[in-house]
Amino acid sequence: MGRPRFKNLVSAVAVAAALGVAGAAVPAAAATLNMAWSQDATGLDPHKQTAFSSLRLLELVYEPLVRTDSELNIAPAIATSWEFSEDGRTLTFKLDPDAKFSNGDKVMPADVKASFERILNEETGASARANFLSIESIDTPDDGTVVFNLSQPDVPLLTAMSSINAAIVPASAIEAGTIGTETLGSGPFVLTSWEPNSREVLAANANWAGGEVGVDGINISVLPDETAILAALRTNQVDFALINDPLVATLVPNNPGLTLTREPVLNYHVLQLNADRGAMTEKKVRQAISCAIDRQDVLDAALLGEGKVTGPLTMPAYATDPSELFCYTPDLEKAKALMAEAGYEDGFSAKVMAATGEPPTAAAEAQVIQSQLGEIGIDLEIEMMELNVYIDRWLKGDFDMAVALNGGRTDPYTMYNRYWTKDGNLAHVAHYGDDTLDSLMQDGRVETDPAKRKEIFAEFSRHITEVSPWIWLYTGYSYTAANDKVSGFEANPTGSLFGLSAVTVSE
Repeated sequence: MGRPRFKNLVSAVAVAAALGVAGAAVPAAAATLNMAWSQDATGLDPHKQTAFSSLRLLELVYEPLVRTDSELNIAPAIATSWEFSEDGRTLTFKLDPDAKFSNGDKVMPADVKASFERILNEETGASARANFLSIESIDTPDDGTVVFNLSQPDVPLLTAMSSINAAIVPASAIEAGTIGTETLGSGPFVLTSWEPNSREVLAANANWAGGEVGVDGINISVLPDETAILAALRTNQVDFALINDPLVATLVPNNPGLTLTREPVLNYHVLQLNADRGAMTEKKVRQAISCAIDRQDVLDAALLGEGKVTGPLTMPAYATDPSELFCYTPDLEKAKALMAEAGYEDGFSAKVMAATGEPPTAAAEAQVIQSQLGEIGIDLEIEMMELNVYIDRWLKGDFDMAVALNGGRTDPYTMYNRYWTKDGNLAHVAHYGDDTLDSLMQDGRVETDPAKRKEIFAEFSRHITEVSPWIWLYTGYSYTAANDKVSGFEANPTGSLFGLSAVTVSE
């Protein structure tokens, strides 16, 4: 039996029928959704992508074993049920017997095993590999069961498996070496064409086990200028759009027939420091930068105040009051004293890199930070670059400082182990590690008592903000805009656009 979908649609139609609404708009049976976003995908390999723009596209095509729903709960995807053993050392999944790839081939346990073996293979360069290092072996006892044998209890493993970076791909495609050049997933849509930086065309996947997709396809236009996206919405050339720029988003409600959806997200804006380079190898210099930055001022100037200042943990269950963290109240005198103690009372020069388009506020954030750090003698040069170039340098850890928008997760370990553990596959991007961070992450990984886990990760927040390898700034919102023909979209705090699978378009 497939997974249920379209509860909202059924309810809406039922209500309309009950009220006898003559002439009410009803969903077309085969409508196409015309949508726009400002940033195109940077690649098609679901195991390797880190850019939001890529993940948003690929989550419409591929599926992981489980997914995170709009209430931040783990929900079925390819797997219909799952269970940890009593000792926490095995995790068993039952697969949806109706799950198929878009070519009609059934998703088999062998595909799950091959996918995770590919992720764990260091040569793959999978972006979330560090999340799965507890997996020692994978058993496939029958056609509907997958058993992960673990080296230790791993509480956040299930959350990690909800990411599109853990998508299940066909074993045959792995063997053929076509992952990343061809797309063949079990998700709600099929990518039928991709013109980089121009457009993508998606068709509904008739084999999707999640139910009938609400539209017959999606035509996506890539419009880097978000004011052009708003103009296209006004003239009905576009039905639905992802908006990243808060300034543009705030203009949407001024237009009759357009609706703005504004959803707080777990993603966080951060200034990453390279603690392997120059003055920033000194803890007191990094702390001085933390004390010199007025986070609320950056938020107000760059995002029109659309968000809230955050510590490292953005998920409600683990978030720490920022006022309890090191130097979240700006203190220029303390910053100058720390610079002097570190031997940099005359300051130093550095560069900060930022990407155009993702986030669209990156340039403004960099400019405010440039001005604030100038107050303590740091001469900051801003390097703006295309997202592809930025991602390439970011993955190599090739920067002095970087303005970044990073993805949030529902579990602290899943969110940060790839940066802040010794085995983390992005530890070279984080440019900092110490025994305390590594130990706290490991303690939080195996601790099953929720209250004790919260204490562990509160200490993680206090320690990492004090040693200041990164300067966490704030969280914002995801914005989507739609005209009156569109209904059924459900926003998600993860920023996911998977809710497009339930969207309908009326005549």
